[in-house]
Amino acid sequence: MFKIVEDFIAGFSSWVWDWPLLVLLIGGGMFFLIYSRFTPFFYFKHAIDVLRGKYDNEHAPGQLSHFQALSSAIAATVGMGNISGVAVAIVAGGPGAVFWMWISALIGMATKFYTCSLAVMYRSEDDKGALLSGPMYVIAKGLGGQWKPLAILFALAGLVGTLPAFTANQLTQTLVDVLDWDDDYKWYIGIVLAGFASLVIMGGIKRIGVVASRLVPFMVVLYFITVITILVLQIEKIPDMFMLIFSDAFSGKAAAGGALGYLIKTGVKRAAFSNEAGIGTAPMMHGTAKTNEPIREGLVAMIGPAIDTLLVCTLTALAILSTGVWQSSNDNGISLTLEAFNSVLPYGLGDIVVVIMVLVFGLSTLFSYSHYGTTCLGFLTKPKYGKYYNYLYIVSIIIAAVVKIEFAINLIDSAFAIMAIPTVISGLLLAPRVNARAKIYFEKYKV
Repeated sequence: MFKIVEDFIAGFSSWVWDWPLLVLLIGGGMFFLIYSRFTPFFYFKHAIDVLRGKYDNEHAPGQLSHFQALSSAIAATVGMGNISGVAVAIVAGGPGAVFWMWISALIGMATKFYTCSLAVMYRSEDDKGALLSGPMYVIAKGLGGQWKPLAILFALAGLVGTLPAFTANQLTQTLVDVLDWDDDYKWYIGIVLAGFASLVIMGGIKRIGVVASRLVPFMVVLYFITVITILVLQIEKIPDMFMLIFSDAFSGKAAAGGALGYLIKTGVKRAAFSNEAGIGTAPMMHGTAKTNEPIREGLVAMIGPAIDTLLVCTLTALAILSTGVWQSSNDNGISLTLEAFNSVLPYGLGDIVVVIMVLVFGLSTLFSYSHYGTTCLGFLTKPKYGKYYNYLYIVSIIIAAVVKIEFAINLIDSAFAIMAIPTVISGLLLAPRVNARAKIYFEKYKV
C-alpha cells in the first residue's frame, strides 16, 4: 500500500514540476523584477537599515520585530535545503544546477518583495487580536470572495507542504551516519526530535520568533566559518569550480540524460525548496511583523533569498564540488555533504561540525514550519483551532524520521508546487497595488 502511495507521489511531483509551473515561477518573478524597476537591488541598503532596527516601532501592530520575522522565515529556509538540498541538486542535475539556483534566487528576491508586502497589506486578526497572514488572506481580502477557492487550495496544500518530512528525515539520517547506528534507531531519534520541537512550538509564534532570532545568526556565522575553512584548504580548486558551474549550466553534460531542460528544472526546484520564493510560506511569517508599512517588510523579506541561496547554498555547493565526492560517491542528500566535509577536515571534525550544523539548522526549521501549518488550518477552520495542527506536526516528525529520502522530497515538492500557483497568481494580480504603496513609501522616506 505504501509503495503505491510512494509511486503516486513520485509521479505527481515529476508531472507538476514541469514547464508550466516553472514558467509561472520564473516568468512571474521576471515580471515582478521588471515591474518593480529592480527595486530589490536599488534599495538593498535601506532594507538592511530596516532589518537592524532603525525604523522599529514597538507600538506598531504585529507580534514580531523585523529582525525576528526575517530570522523566523530564514530559520525555515536556511535549513536542510541548504546543507542537503544542494547535494540533491548536484547529484540530480550536475554542477550546472547551482547556476540555475542562483538565477532563481535573484528573481526570487523580487517575488519575495511583492508577496510579503501584500502579506502585510492584507492581514487579518484572530479573536484575541493576534495578526494572521499569508497568501490565503491576501487572496480572500485582496481579490474578493470569488477567488476564495484559490485561497482554500493554498491552505490545503500548505497543511502538507509545511510538514517536517524532509527536515526530520535528513536530521535523523545525519545522526545515524555519524554515530554509525542501525536504522532501527531512527524511531527513537524521531521521538526525541518531536519532544524538542514541542517545547518551542507549543509556545506559539512569539516563542518561535525569540528562539529563531537567537539561533539564526549563530548558525549562519558558524556555517560560514566552517565552509570558508574548507574552501581555503581547497583554494586552488575554487576558480575551476565556478568555471564548471557556468559551463555545465548551459551544456547539461553532467545532468541525468544530458538534458539541459532537466538541469534547469532541477536548479529551479531546489532553489524553490531552499528559499521558498513564490511558494507562499514566508509571507505567513513576514505578515506578523510589527509595522504599519507593508513595503518596509517587503524589503526585509527580499534579503532572505540573498542569504539563503546566494550565500549559504553557494558555500555548500563549492564545498561539495571542490572535494570531488559528487563524482565518486553513491551517496545523496546529507550523506554526500557529510562525506565532502570529512574528506577535507581532519580528525573527524567534519562529523562534529555537520552534526552541530544539522541540529541547529534542522531544529530551527522544525520550529518555524509549525507556524505555517497552524496558520493554514486556522484559515480553513477558525484561527483558534489552528493550534491543533501542532499535534499532527509532532507525530509527523516521528514518521518522517523513518521514511525514504525520495518520498520526503517528492511529498514536499508536490505540495510546494500547488502552493506556488495561488501565491504567484495573486501576486501578479495585486502587483499594481504594491507599486502604488511603494511610490508613496519611497517619496515619504527619501531613501
